[in-house]
Amino acid sequence: MTVASTGKTLETAEETGGDEIPIDVEAISSQTNSVLGLQMGTTTRAAMDRQLPTIAGHLNRLLREDLGADGNSEVRQLLRQGTKLVDLTNRPTAETPTFGTYLYLRDVALLTRRLLWVYAERNGLGAL
Repeated sequence: MTVASTGKTLETAEETGGDEIPIDVEAISSQTNSVLGLQMGTTTRAAMDRQLPTIAGHLNRLLREDLGADGNSEVRQLLRQGTKLVDLTNRPTAETPTFGTYLYLRDVALLTRRLLWVYAERNGLGAL
């Protein structure tokens, strides 16, 4: 398992809400692979709905990391896209057509991968 710490001081769980657990690069990479491997013609809505909280959670977690947005306009743009995607008003609901959920999952997985690459590069984790 590949994990990284950004060098931040660990605080007690009560102070941080448990947010200081290192990013698990391998788990996120595996999850994005799983989502991107879904095929619209052979995937059920239930299978997509099961993937949704986990993949959105990974993206949300990466959005809270220091990815160097202050000095990089491309990273700032990725963060804006991610913030929009994880906003609850933009997430699929029970009324969202299956194809809309499929597209949302792919968008989140692709953006999560891009931010994971930025995270890995920034923390010296090498190629994914």
